[in-house]
Amino acid sequence: MNKKVLVVIPCYNEEASITNVLKDLRNLKIPEFYFLDILVVNDCSTDKTKEVVKSQNVKMLDLPINLGIGGAVQSGLIYAYENNFDFAIQLDGDGQHPASEIPKIISYKAETHANIIIGSRFIEKKGFQSSFTRRLGISYFHWINRIITGQKIYDSTSGFRLFDREAMKISIQHYPDDYPEPESLILFSKAGLKIKEVPILMEQRQGGKSSINSLNSLYYCIKVTIAMFFTSIRKI
Repeated sequence: MNKKVLVVIPCYNEEASITNVLKDLRNLKIPEFYFLDILVVNDCSTDKTKEVVKSQNVKMLDLPINLGIGGAVQSGLIYAYENNFDFAIQLDGDGQHPASEIPKIISYKAETHANIIIGSRFIEKKGFQSSFTRRLGISYFHWINRIITGQKIYDSTSGFRLFDREAMKISIQHYPDDYPEPESLILFSKAGLKIKEVPILMEQRQGGKSSINSLNSLYYCIKVTIAMFFTSIRKI
């Protein structure tokens, strides 16, 4: 029987890029014995993201209020779990995550049987590598995660991830709200889930703007660090 895979695309004001993201997904050739479907989670966008997605004839969750990236991803994972998908793959709506890398992530899941597969920019250091400030922050979270969990996760802020049903179940109950990627790794580790990274290429965003910039990056680091340590001591 084919494995069901749902690509979950959280979107906030991605009208400039989402059409190309969906086009690339439709043209994707996935491994044999897998069935792929698409779900866009519109996080109460204020631009024309909703109208653009509607014109593309794909499934969409249209959130009535802005939940942030964590809430948007969690909403997509709830849909995937309740509709009996075997895996969910988080894919950003800004074009940074090439659809062509999805088969590599799926194949690595089959090879390793991990609960979480993270698409990593920094194992082979190819493709778009982000700014120096961003790389410094990512390296910082790598070390914080290693201190707390003992695991080496080189790209802990990557939002290009595969979740199996065990990971979906944990995420439905406990997924972080604001900047969930680094914090969720602590959560998954505490739950005893197996986390693996696979090298992928990423690209520059095709449109819109990032929610993290040089002005709020220090605040982001402090907030996420505190959240990571609190997650490490909370009960799940």
